[in-house]
Amino acid sequence: MHSTAFRRLQYKTQVFVYHEGDHYRTRLTHSLEVAQIARSLARALGLNEDLAEAVALAHDLGHPPFGHAGEDALNKAMEPYGGFDHNDQTLRVLTELERRYAAFDGLNLTWETLEGVAKHNGPVADPPPFMRAYQERRDVERSTYASAEAQLAALSDDIAYNNHDVDDGLRAGLFGVADLAELPLVGPVFAEVLRDNPGLETPRLVHEAVRRLVDLMVADLLAETRRRIAAFAPTSADAVRALGRPLAGFSPAMEETNRAIKSFLFERMYRHYRVNRATSKARRVVADLFRLLLAEPQILPTEWRRQCEGQDERASARIVADYIAGMTDRFAFEEHRKLFDLNGAS
Repeated sequence: MHSTAFRRLQYKTQVFVYHEGDHYRTRLTHSLEVAQIARSLARALGLNEDLAEAVALAHDLGHPPFGHAGEDALNKAMEPYGGFDHNDQTLRVLTELERRYAAFDGLNLTWETLEGVAKHNGPVADPPPFMRAYQERRDVERSTYASAEAQLAALSDDIAYNNHDVDDGLRAGLFGVADLAELPLVGPVFAEVLRDNPGLETPRLVHEAVRRLVDLMVADLLAETRRRIAAFAPTSADAVRALGRPLAGFSPAMEETNRAIKSFLFERMYRHYRVNRATSKARRVVADLFRLLLAEPQILPTEWRRQCEGQDERASARIVADYIAGMTDRFAFEEHRKLFDLNGAS
């Protein structure tokens, strides 16, 4: 939480570019919400709360500005040089790019935390470039599942993402409460809140419904994970990793509901024309910055320029990608203005 990368999440997009509204989620508020859910789940299951929280707090540190639009643009620009993946970048931030200690680069994290961050979404059959290189220095056992705590962090990400994007989408007017009526779980919960509280004003309705939705998904996750613990009876963290399947998870019915919510948000929110316009601009900003900075590394800030000196194009491209990935939304816009506005200050 004391790292520079974590503080920057305050001005990095979740769905909306940071300046579009003061109350929309950012990567920072999202990470805090994920951590709170993950810690509560770990406590209820008697697991390591600190580990669950650490993985949750760290899981988005590698995201570039502008959310998935920024990542898509940076990955496309980096295709000739090994590509860009935000999970891979997170591991890079945690082990190399954060430079706070006198004796070593990276943060002073346990193997379990780094393994959990690397594999919180499951085994990594085809590791991206940095994880492959890091594996030679420190084996994170990428072919197995991560700890139960890391699995909980990943599922907490889903719970927070889906429910709070429903909240933000309603707040932004991208869809209305009536549009949620046919959505499994979500529609019935909103209807239940209105039935229990006739005439309830919309802000209270939304907050109460989202609160209940989070609770229902958490309760389902706890029940299903307890069922699996009883069925598989793992006796150690290594036994959890060796199961060959996740120990933590939703029930089949909730998993189907989770997919339905994701599908609704994809269609009605993430591909809404207002969001598309913002992401189109974001992709152009990232592509422009990468192209110019790779062609002219002498215009990079001094510390970054020095890293490029004597490097080949592939190594320089990775340094430029690190520089851009570390930008906040507003800093990326400002850098683009300085570099491309011929009448602006540089």
